[in-house]
Amino acid sequence: MDGMLSQDEINALLTGMDAPADDGAAMEDTSAAGELVADESLLTEYEKDAVGEVANISMGSSATTLFSIVNRKVNITTPTVSMAVWKNVLDEYEKPCVFIQIKYTQGLDGSNILVLKEHDVKVITDLMMGGDGSNTDGELGELHLSAISEAMNQMMGSSATSLSTMLGKMIDISPPEASLVDLTAFKSGGDIAPFLEGTFVKIAFRMQIDDLVDSSIMQLYPIDFAKEIYNTFINSQDGDDSAAAAPAPEPAPAPAPAPAPQPAPAMQPQMAAPQMDMGQMGMPQMGMPQMQMPQMQMMPQMGMPQMQMMPQMQMQPNMNIQPVQFQNFSSDFNPMQSQENIELIKDVPLEVTVELGRTSKSISDILDFAPGTIIELDKIAGEPIDVLVNGKFVAKGEVVVIEESFGIRVTEIIK
Repeated sequence: MDGMLSQDEINALLTGMDAPADDGAAMEDTSAAGELVADESLLTEYEKDAVGEVANISMGSSATTLFSIVNRKVNITTPTVSMAVWKNVLDEYEKPCVFIQIKYTQGLDGSNILVLKEHDVKVITDLMMGGDGSNTDGELGELHLSAISEAMNQMMGSSATSLSTMLGKMIDISPPEASLVDLTAFKSGGDIAPFLEGTFVKIAFRMQIDDLVDSSIMQLYPIDFAKEIYNTFINSQDGDDSAAAAPAPEPAPAPAPAPAPQPAPAMQPQMAAPQMDMGQMGMPQMGMPQMQMPQMQMMPQMGMPQMQMMPQMQMQPNMNIQPVQFQNFSSDFNPMQSQENIELIKDVPLEVTVELGRTSKSISDILDFAPGTIIELDKIAGEPIDVLVNGKFVAKGEVVVIEESFGIRVTEIIK
């Protein structure tokens, strides 16, 4: 029939209806296969440079704070700023990783996400607990997430202080929130944060912690938050330039010259014999050694030359010279382990275990376990039981009953 649409025309209309509407923001590019591609035109090169400079200052302060927490050398390189989509994050972080969301409560309006690899988080938290960074077995649990949140709180707090100085206004953040994210379970980043649905800003760093960690971390910024950082950065720079261009105050008039001192009475100049040898006096040298006279120096005094005998050695004013003294350090002194570092992690929860005893059994013995089976332990009746913190033996104690619950009374601390 005339006026009827063909099937191809209907499919074209349906395809156009499924396309996302333009809400005023720039549309993301798509590849030939239909995959979303980052739109590089959303930020200019000047804006990228400004965001990178702010991120560089921020991470520099964070690295210093992390060094004081883990007592290991920390190096975070200069950042690389680029535009990205969710697929780029999936390509770089395939395994489960830790997302740390940082919200700004003062000075800046927005949030960003810091992405760390699971292994890096385990190393940092093990160092925070007093380990050597090698205890990375097992799954990442609430203990690790709580510890890394506390570390990020200290690091981002130091970063906010540096940004306050750089941008010329108070910057503050809320406590960071850490979560373990399996990236393969999310087809779209919008399920984690709305700004991860389209194009966002990716700032990549390389982080090194001694020989334990050599990895990459990244920060993810919304486009509007990156533009706000740029505008704030430019306004702070313009304020510095206008202050530098302000005319300097006129200098105060020079004080009147002091009256010239009265000249002292001229003194008879002291003449010293000039240097000469015997040949100049018309007398034969007769094999006598040549006598070297001290050098003469002309010293003007009140307009009249004065010749004075002066030795070649120049005397310095009297100086009080004392031998250097060094402080004696005790053999157990360690400047890296101070009470100040403990204050940073006092809120981190630790798992306390009370161990009644242990024994070894074969597989056949274990298969024979049944209700009523008695297992003999290696502890003698009345012997103190062990108290472990995060699997490490720290104290001994005895069992007590508190109302209807068991408890432990600590009797000895293990050094």
